[in-house]
Amino acid sequence: MSSPSSPFECRWRASRRLLAAYLLAQLIALGSLLVLDIPVWSCITAVAACLAHAGWVVPRQILLSHPHAFTGLRRNAEGWQLFNSARGWQPVQLRPDSLALPMMVVLRFRLRGERRVRSLCVPRDALAPAIHRRLRVRLKFSRRRWAAAE
Repeated sequence: MSSPSSPFECRWRASRRLLAAYLLAQLIALGSLLVLDIPVWSCITAVAACLAHAGWVVPRQILLSHPHAFTGLRRNAEGWQLFNSARGWQPVQLRPDSLALPMMVVLRFRLRGERRVRSLCVPRDALAPAIHRRLRVRLKFSRRRWAAAE
């Protein structure tokens, strides 16, 4: 096991399981709209909202094809940083409600200068098993993991 102060970096890829789960949830939502006894205009509005959500979420958080999609995390002397191709490495403050589970890692973070807290899911199949385990261990046992980005 490496020292807690040693640098750590990982980059993930799109997850097929996360895409399948998202598409299943979208199908259930769209199917429930067909079953409900609601006016046509509200059904059309809800379908449009579901499709707009898919248009926003799929490239940015599931397929990771958008330039602003976060695809990497590292810890070095400067603290925790997330990577996207549009802005490169950006310092972040990880939040205490981040989860490191065997099936997935849910990162809750805040970028420097922002008040908004964002979330990011890294499923097990998005990383090699050994790297996913190292990420979970780093998140659970890292010193100063909740410190603000400097």
